[in-house]
Amino acid sequence: MRFILPREALLKPLQQVVGVVERRQTLPVLSNLLVNVTDDGVSFTGTDLEVEMVARVGAEDLLPGEVTIPARKLFDICRALPDGARVKIELNGDRVSVSAGRSRFTLATLPASEFPTIDDIEVVERVSLAESVLKSLIARTAFAMAHQDVRYYLNGLLLDLRDKTLRCVATDGHRLAMSDSELEKEVSARRQIIIPRKGVLELQGLFEAGEGQVELELGRNHIRVRRDSVTFTSKLIDGRFPDYEAVIPIGADKEVRLGREEFRFALQRAAILSNEKYRGVKLDVSPDKLRIVAHNPEQEEAVEELEVNTTVSDLSVGFNVNYLMDALAALSGEEIILSLRDAQSSCLLRKVDSDDTQHVVMPLRL
Repeated sequence: MRFILPREALLKPLQQVVGVVERRQTLPVLSNLLVNVTDDGVSFTGTDLEVEMVARVGAEDLLPGEVTIPARKLFDICRALPDGARVKIELNGDRVSVSAGRSRFTLATLPASEFPTIDDIEVVERVSLAESVLKSLIARTAFAMAHQDVRYYLNGLLLDLRDKTLRCVATDGHRLAMSDSELEKEVSARRQIIIPRKGVLELQGLFEAGEGQVELELGRNHIRVRRDSVTFTSKLIDGRFPDYEAVIPIGADKEVRLGREEFRFALQRAAILSNEKYRGVKLDVSPDKLRIVAHNPEQEEAVEELEVNTTVSDLSVGFNVNYLMDALAALSGEEIILSLRDAQSSCLLRKVDSDDTQHVVMPLRL
């Protein structure tokens, strides 16, 4: 096995793949990358048995073969080499040599036969969409995923496909983020799948700015995302996502229209004096005015007043300030609408001119 690549061309696929590899592994081979050289080029595969990433690149001086190489060491070596270096990687017996200019490194390997790869999945639905659309859907929702929650089905992102709509939903039980996009073709049946948290984070790191297309392949237990020279595969969470549509407040008819950035910066300032444990702020709404009040156990107080467009009077609701700021950061547009009902009900945040992205934040007793 042998190939030669410029450092920059080698670094890109390694960066895409190395994040999947866990530093501490029960199986030694999982700390390695599978490197497969064919007449067409080189592929690098990393996996943790839940998520698999394969990146392919063309190369020179190809000698077909495959082996597994320590992922982090190979990545760190390539990153430390000077710009413009030409890197030659060659297998000699059970060792791999990495050479560039006057630098030479010898790494231990493990046989490719020991490396676990995810077999071809039984595809039940294929969906093609713009990479920028999928990137945007995930960015607007993924922050609301739970982290190590005992309700394991919340530790991931729901993809809900129906008719010609792809919807992403995430919730941790205290807030909910939901975003929709229209598909070019109608799906054959409604499908709901939950991608685990790690898979979502790896997928986010994969996207680039551009006009490319991605193809989603939905299997019974896996999702596969194909993009140019990279293939991402993840196991799905086997569980039933809660009825998220029931969480969207009905009858939240008290609307406050205000500038998104102005509101976000006011919350940031008030948050400085909020209780470090509960992160609570109180929103006091009166005609054309919104007061943000924060207290802490040291009896300190922050008060922010904003001019807003509303006819609501005498409504006071408490919220976790971080949840509000996260929702505002994930929305776009200059103005947003805050929909409220009463002091015990959750609030709904959305753009003024669109319902394609909605955020729900549960109230906090202050």
